[in-house]
Amino acid sequence: MPKDIRKTAYPCDVCKKTFSRKDSLSIHKRTHTGEKPYRCDICGTSFFQNNHKRIHTGEKPYHCDICGKSFTLSGNLTAHRRIHTGERPYDCDISFSNGSALTKHKHIHAGEKQYRCDICGKSFTQAGSLTIHIRIHTGEKPYHCDTCGKSFSLHDQLTTHQRVHTGEKPYVCHTCGKSFSQRAHLTKHNFTHTQPE
Repeated sequence: MPKDIRKTAYPCDVCKKTFSRKDSLSIHKRTHTGEKPYRCDICGTSFFQNNHKRIHTGEKPYHCDICGKSFTLSGNLTAHRRIHTGERPYDCDISFSNGSALTKHKHIHAGEKQYRCDICGKSFTQAGSLTIHIRIHTGEKPYHCDTCGKSFSLHDQLTTHQRVHTGEKPYVCHTCGKSFSQRAHLTKHNFTHTQPE
């Protein structure tokens, strides 16, 4: 079976990440090219994939036939089904062609935190996590907003900030339809529907 998986793998020629479907590789390549061919006619934001509108509509067309839970994306349903089946399709021993990459990956499963901050002593399982952490000490903010010039230490912070300029509000309350630019604001809002009157 592992040989079959390798035969159908489509590698990205930029970052070497592999995909089981050619169309998934095509969509992924847009992360490198910056191409965003799908524009939402509700909020005006452009995207790599054509499934953003479901955030506004609340549509969840993919249903688990075991428990009935619904999902916006088919990939989320696929991952969810593994809770029921116990399937573990990603075998560490076949996922890596490079022995050192495999060794590093296994540290995550073992809970080993081999990357240590020389400043405060905090340890991490991944080198990237340590790099992000060190920015707390150095004050480095490598992500800049092209619109206003404000800088951020995390890419996610920049993405959230840019919604100030675009007006995008991707987090929708499924009870009343109100939209929010940040997930935390939606979470806080949802409490208004659960509070007794």
